[in-house]
Amino acid sequence: MEKVFHFIIISLFNIIVLCSCVKEEYPTADTPADNLESLWRLMDEHYCFFDYKKQTIGVDWDEVHSRYASKINPKMTNIQLFEVCCNMLSELRDGHVNLGAGFDMGRNWSYWQNYPENFNDSIQRSYLGNDFHIAAGLKYKILEDNVGYVRCASFDTGIGHGNVGDMLSMLGLCNGLIIDVRGNGGGQLTNAETLASHFTNKKTLVGYTYHKIGKGHNDFSSLEPQYLKPASGSIWPKKTIVLTNRQCFSATNDFVKMMKGLENVIILGDTTGGGSGMPFTQEIQNGWSVRYSAVVTVDKDKKHIEFGIAPDIVVSMSETDLMRRCDTLIEQARKLLQ
Repeated sequence: MEKVFHFIIISLFNIIVLCSCVKEEYPTADTPADNLESLWRLMDEHYCFFDYKKQTIGVDWDEVHSRYASKINPKMTNIQLFEVCCNMLSELRDGHVNLGAGFDMGRNWSYWQNYPENFNDSIQRSYLGNDFHIAAGLKYKILEDNVGYVRCASFDTGIGHGNVGDMLSMLGLCNGLIIDVRGNGGGQLTNAETLASHFTNKKTLVGYTYHKIGKGHNDFSSLEPQYLKPASGSIWPKKTIVLTNRQCFSATNDFVKMMKGLENVIILGDTTGGGSGMPFTQEIQNGWSVRYSAVVTVDKDKKHIEFGIAPDIVVSMSETDLMRRCDTLIEQARKLLQ
């Protein structure tokens, strides 16, 4: 997604928020009841996945309101109120939904905590050894069987086209490439797009986005196509395997979405953790910050990826390999690239 499009979305969203504040005031008293009501209403008007969550996990936001409003009493402490509010937000099962206070941050990490990790950090590091190369946030090495291995642990660190181009040049004689994004919780979407753009030689439709334009649960803009454009520098022409697990979230989920439809690319491992909504942050009257998904991203077939993207080949870490300090997913990828 291009920076200009991001700016347009944010500008439109800010206009909507300002207009909403003029037309209808939120509760302003700093009481437990008013704070919960403000939080519920903010989500009701701006969160983007209500219908999808109702279809998939049965969330009825009005019923949620009634159930949690009944838990409020005027004498409860801030800590007690915070717990009630966090539990209410957790009903949405969205890793992009957080409630922040000075003493804690509410979150729902069930997208990965309830699943096998399929990753062992110390074993993974043994494949890189001590003689790996570093290009921005990417660590890479040529393995003994002439397979290139790239570890991308985060998209927070800036990744430039020059970095990726230099890395691919050094890996140019390899039979194929493994990109390991397991455990990558996301970061800057532009970094994910930069990396992915070096694996296609043509402009490719990879998905769509749409955003809230009103207070109703179905008040959305029209779909905006998302294209992945080839980088102006080096393009990797050989087979590539992307390793995934349930901790691939947010921008990493989007990276997998972009890579999945490309020629010569295979996604191997576990379903990603999801997190396809672009998050925004606001405050309620007691100063607590609320982060929530406000822009929807779907794949090229217009299917939701909020709860993750399935791999092309399902592979899990085996207990035998763990005891041997061997990474099942890396080894399977190496076999496929020979």
